[in-house]
Amino acid sequence: MHGVAVPEESRIAMDTTPADALSEPFRDGPGLREPRERLDPRARTVWLINELIGAVVITAFALVVAVLVRYLAEASWWWVAAVGVLVGGAMLAWAVFSPRLRYRQWRFEIREDEVDLLHGIVVRTRQIVPMARIQHVDTTRGPLQRRWGLASVVFYTAAGSMTIPALAVERAADVRDRIAALAKVHDDL
Repeated sequence: MHGVAVPEESRIAMDTTPADALSEPFRDGPGLREPRERLDPRARTVWLINELIGAVVITAFALVVAVLVRYLAEASWWWVAAVGVLVGGAMLAWAVFSPRLRYRQWRFEIREDEVDLLHGIVVRTRQIVPMARIQHVDTTRGPLQRRWGLASVVFYTAAGSMTIPALAVERAADVRDRIAALAKVHDDL
């Protein structure tokens, strides 16, 4: 450093090349491992059915719009068929593959001082919620979840709610009770 005396510990720190730090993969920090627990495997079936229902609705809507455009613009029927095949095919492909990807990416872990959630297909989201922030926790079950013996755990903070979806009913009750005990939530469960 041009005529400036630099203490030994500063020289050691300056010798670290910033390029070395950029070449390593991004990590959440030292000691923060990915959550270990997975959702129930039946989640894939419930998500597949949900996605197929959505695919039918979106394809039907696209066909209605295509038929309206056909009559208003006096287009041919092949255009309507093309819209149906393209939209229906894309939605069917998404419905078949997204539940597997979503299941593979979902992880959670309940620790003494936090709830750790990791999920997302395209955008990976890591949520670490301190137990001290959790105000309320409950379980929910939709019609498909009831049919397949699943439930979701929903916990609330002042900022909003977070969900651990698709756990076996007994496991969801255990997770709910564990979060309630660790967060010192005294609701009637």
